[in-house]
Amino acid sequence: MGRTQTFDTGEVVRAARGVFWKHGYEAASVPALEAATGLRRSSIYNAFGSKRGLFDAAVASYLDEIVRPRLEPLKAELPAPNAILDYLHGLRTGLEQAGSFTSANGCLLINTAGAPIADDATVRDTVAAYRAELREAIGNGLRRHLADVPADQVERLTETCTALVVAAYALTRVDNASALSSIDTALDLIDRA
Repeated sequence: MGRTQTFDTGEVVRAARGVFWKHGYEAASVPALEAATGLRRSSIYNAFGSKRGLFDAAVASYLDEIVRPRLEPLKAELPAPNAILDYLHGLRTGLEQAGSFTSANGCLLINTAGAPIADDATVRDTVAAYRAELREAIGNGLRRHLADVPADQVERLTETCTALVVAAYALTRVDNASALSSIDTALDLIDRA
């Protein structure tokens, strides 16, 4: 008969998510995951199957608890007219806060895209699906905000703004000023559309 689980799975996943987000999959050692979660290696493996299983749970948690709540106002059937501006200003504020977790670490999935684990087809598909979800949300917000702008122009702006958001997330760890400039450029392009 197996032991009864005595820990909160969500809390463990969130603790591990911080380790993966800061260090990446490869550099997140099992001892660091043990320290962050308060679990022994055997409990991690019993609950999640492997370090990779814990990583997959952390990515799912990141999407459900961090990414999607921020995108939700943009994904509404009829977003508020300024939802895209609110999203970009909120992102800029988060990146601008010196020492904030997002400012210091960027985006878990964008970081993952540049790591060796991205060679795995499942991880690659997850990152691609995240970018597509981000692009669709930004496009939905732009279509609402720029209702009088030709559709082809909004589509080009959607692609550009998505690329600028991805660049901001990728750059913030090493060049926060450039990350902020990427968001400012997106806001300026929207203003001039």
